[in-house]
Amino acid sequence: MNLKTLFLSLCLIVATSATAQVQFDTYFFSKTMRMDYFRCGDSKTESIYIDEILEEPYWAGSKTNLIDTAGYGNYTVKVFDAKGGELIYSSNYNNLFGEWQTTAEAKQTQKCYTEAVLFPYPKQDVKVVLESRNRKGVFEKRFEYLVDVDSYLIKKERLNVQTMDIVYSANPTHAVDIVLLSEGYAADQYDQFAADCEKFADAIFSFSPYKEHKNRFNVKAVWCPAETAGVDIPGDNVWNRTALNSTFYTFDSERYIMTNDYKTVRTMASAVPYDLIYIIANTKKYGGGAIYNYYGISSTGQEDSYAKVYVHEFGHLFLGLADEYEGDTSYDEFYPKGVEPWEPNITNLVDFDKKWKHLLPKGTPIPTPKTEKNANSIGVFEGAGYSSKGMYRSNQKCLMRSFGGVEHFCPVCTDAIIKQIDRYTR
Repeated sequence: MNLKTLFLSLCLIVATSATAQVQFDTYFFSKTMRMDYFRCGDSKTESIYIDEILEEPYWAGSKTNLIDTAGYGNYTVKVFDAKGGELIYSSNYNNLFGEWQTTAEAKQTQKCYTEAVLFPYPKQDVKVVLESRNRKGVFEKRFEYLVDVDSYLIKKERLNVQTMDIVYSANPTHAVDIVLLSEGYAADQYDQFAADCEKFADAIFSFSPYKEHKNRFNVKAVWCPAETAGVDIPGDNVWNRTALNSTFYTFDSERYIMTNDYKTVRTMASAVPYDLIYIIANTKKYGGGAIYNYYGISSTGQEDSYAKVYVHEFGHLFLGLADEYEGDTSYDEFYPKGVEPWEPNITNLVDFDKKWKHLLPKGTPIPTPKTEKNANSIGVFEGAGYSSKGMYRSNQKCLMRSFGGVEHFCPVCTDAIIKQIDRYTR
């Protein structure tokens, strides 16, 4: 074997090892370990403090696709076998703390948010490492914790709640499993919640490509009634005692409804096998929000556009699709200059080769003029990611940009959604 052949063989071995997946049964039981922690800091700093380790009864994730290869998100959890040092699980995500860091408040004070990461329950001790993406787009280690899997301090409590099946298609390990959580429904509103869950599922699966891939999804719901109907609306001096303590005016943005009580969100969701959490908020006020691999939430009071709201927010939750519109937000410097956004549907042209450049028809100008001729064409149209300059989207119309007269995702978003479905269900 000559040196050139040897070099190419070694490169192939290294590349194969870097993308090889883990044998589930070698390292894991078919249940979940959850690590709860606090992420604290301000606009420039963050620190992480452990809360507790919990055992949950189900593992709904893939048993063959255990290493995250999508590259989405600003945060990642990595799980290493403590004895051998092998990486045996990883998953990327975003969080509410990261959004808060971009607000004016974060420049003036420090704050803590509850968070949690989940992974299959290890058979042997593991080292859990949490990393954050820096302003250069590189992941840096922020925290590590050695888990003794035999510790009697690992909590095994179960939540006694009522659950229901909305859509069942496949074994959870071969499906995208969505759990819907009730929020702000009074004890006598069970039937209304059940109907709203059906409405959510009908909405999601009325749009392509979810419609064509419905047989790869499960949807379950968890019922936990509130003391009073509705959610908090601070601007109207409305306060209600609910299971998840959701509130409008998140980051002082009127329509942004979220909850800071992520610990309770995860505990409530653990009653069923799940991959993704979506909260159905019983309020007539229009609003919602969603964060990649964290949770989504929408109010039931948007009758004219509820289906598009659900599918738009689910795009954020499922694969981190970026908003493609321009406009004012409460965020500052949301996308670092000189770093290609990780979201698959926007670009600042720093590394456009990794985006949809290969889909452009030959001779497509960059940027692409926003003309009637290009109304349905794939191009590079300026204005996306909350910015009117320097950020680009692939189409003039898409459900991640606007709802008016738009009934579909653009081809770039559609392709990314299908690839994400494959990652969850392989």
